[in-house]
Amino acid sequence: MMFIVRGNDGPAATAGIAVKLSRPTPAIVKDAGGKTDFFCLGGAAAMAALRAAGASIVELRDGYYEDGRGGGVAIWGQGRYWEIRAEPLTVSEACGPDGAAAGGKEGEHVNVRGAIFGA
Repeated sequence: MMFIVRGNDGPAATAGIAVKLSRPTPAIVKDAGGKTDFFCLGGAAAMAALRAAGASIVELRDGYYEDGRGGGVAIWGQGRYWEIRAEPLTVSEACGPDGAAAGGKEGEHVNVRGAIFGA
């Protein structure tokens, strides 16, 4: 699952967490001054360990979260799937509907119906 660790430093060294992207915390967020949002990939246990250590955690919902540099993170499927985008339409890393990191081969056909509807 993807979530944000918000603070002045990166997330504490916790097993099972990978930082995929960072951005300055948006100004609309209360007390955002000088903080950074770290988009982290990890399980519920890792997220709970960070909370217990006092980290500010933001659970992400389906949507698109801009990074302030023209790219961002797209999340869908009730938060199960994600894409890191260098630009709105350029995917640099992803975890698709099959649960594996996406890295399709050139010329490979994609089952769009299955990806969207699970059929």
